[in-house]
Amino acid sequence: MTTPITKPDTTEPRLTSLSHGGGCGCKIAPGVLSEILKGTAAMPVPPELLVGIGTADDAAVYQISDDLALIATTDFFMPIVDDPTDFGRIAATNAISDVYAMGGRPIMALALVGMPINVLSTATIGKILEGGAQVCRSIGIPIAGGHTIDSVEAIYGLVVIGLIHPKQVKRNADARAGDMLVLGKPLGVGVLSAALKKNLLDADGYAQMITTTTRLNTPGPDLAAIDGVHALTDVTGFGLAGHALELARGAQLQAQIDWASVPLLGGVLPLVEQGCITGASGRNWAGYGADVALPAGFSAQAQALLTDPQTSGGLLVSCAPAALDEVMSVFALHGFGDAAVIGSMQARANGAALLQVR
Repeated sequence: MTTPITKPDTTEPRLTSLSHGGGCGCKIAPGVLSEILKGTAAMPVPPELLVGIGTADDAAVYQISDDLALIATTDFFMPIVDDPTDFGRIAATNAISDVYAMGGRPIMALALVGMPINVLSTATIGKILEGGAQVCRSIGIPIAGGHTIDSVEAIYGLVVIGLIHPKQVKRNADARAGDMLVLGKPLGVGVLSAALKKNLLDADGYAQMITTTTRLNTPGPDLAAIDGVHALTDVTGFGLAGHALELARGAQLQAQIDWASVPLLGGVLPLVEQGCITGASGRNWAGYGADVALPAGFSAQAQALLTDPQTSGGLLVSCAPAALDEVMSVFALHGFGDAAVIGSMQARANGAALLQVR
């Protein structure tokens, strides 16, 4: 028997009822985003800008000196859960992840806040901000400022600044043929969030959702220090397929995923069968499905998980086989016991799909 989620006694609306899409499922679909950004590639790029928008990487990196570079990123979204503190914690964890995904260490954050002040109380808004502050305090960085607006939908996130040695920057475009692919967290956050909106998620499922979305991707800097780690990113709104495609496209290789090896959050399969699938999953497939080769008999449910938007998802590592044991040890040291080898990067034959699922 499952335990229902305890709902607060409040006259305010559910946070998720105020958003047309929650968490990283709010992202503009990949195909639409490409169309929007197609004219920006011609912008002048200074040599100090080590990472810009060219490969859809997780953050910008600007070299300050021979041994120091600045990482800058921003991420914000609408509520994925109804508890205001949990919403703030998830949003902050997700924003900070982009610094870790470059291999850097965060040093400071700025808050981005848009709230419907005629709908939500100042106490509720304060809890959202406190949730974000809790996460920043846990890694010893300040929220040094920010910006607030009165918005129709509740929006919260962070600008995050980090530091890294220029030689340790891990782009998403530097994978090499023969690399192994390692995923740091199980998939299924989008499914759980869809179930929450449909009142089909029990207390255990909710606890699992909060645990995974508030787990900071702290292995990033230690992974970046490993010579055999060639590329690094995190799996967020475009799903595993979308972010694996970014690795493949940037390196002009083919990403191969062994679907049976991909870890899933507990209970997501029956929820998918009940129709707990986000609209973003379908938009993701529409945006990049033509670049994906699926095996015969690959189910609609599996496809939905392959494209499932992950809010605050896991790191995706492309590393040399010789570095695999060290990579797995780093994940284990940081408490990521679910990290798994899920495939490899291979040379791409002419006309072959960028992503091959087996």
